[in-house]
Amino acid sequence: MKLNQFCMAAPLLLGACATPGTLPTGEAAYAVIPEVTRSTGPDLYQIGPLDVLKISVFQEPDLSLEEAPVDAGGNIVFPLIGQVRAAGKTSIQLGEDIAERLEARYLVDPQVNVIVSRSASQKITVEGAVKSPGVFEIEGPTSLLQAIALSQGPTETARLGEIIIFREKEDGTYGARFNLSRIRRGQEPNPAILSGDIVVVGNSFAKQVFRDFLQLSPLLSTVFIRLN
Repeated sequence: MKLNQFCMAAPLLLGACATPGTLPTGEAAYAVIPEVTRSTGPDLYQIGPLDVLKISVFQEPDLSLEEAPVDAGGNIVFPLIGQVRAAGKTSIQLGEDIAERLEARYLVDPQVNVIVSRSASQKITVEGAVKSPGVFEIEGPTSLLQAIALSQGPTETARLGEIIIFREKEDGTYGARFNLSRIRRGQEPNPAILSGDIVVVGNSFAKQVFRDFLQLSPLLSTVFIRLN
């Protein structure tokens, strides 16, 4: 589901903008945030500033680059065609873009292959009911389970059925809801987490109040537990 800019500018107002119940789940959620697979995982990676690329043009060694650094503005300089926008594109998308420009003026049906040989620091945010929320560095596509592990795992009051992932796309910000318990058991696929994603783990208010009550009243809690 695409979210408006107000919601993303004020994530603490999530309940007023897009409650978990209004976000896509199940197959609809994976249409927004695809799962990690061997075949699609690397293709999901979006090139970023300061990445280093290896670009090969079939049977054109003079146009092939062992190292093509992406500058801070997200661009590369390629022979014959000059500056090319790389940031925000996948390797396949950039290869197609370069091939199209080469074909327009210089080559017939060029075959261009782009590989990210070194990725700069990529970051994701994990917040909500996790033990160590924060911003974490990743290299390339990461899974939801890996993202949760970076934050030291969910708290005891986490609502594992309400894991929300926000993702910026070209036409706006999208969100989807996942069930971590089912993913852990292998009953649902493990979503791919990309640089810039925000993962929010829901919290059970009732559980938190109960835990706070037990911590503040240790003697009473002992009696309560014994009676039950």
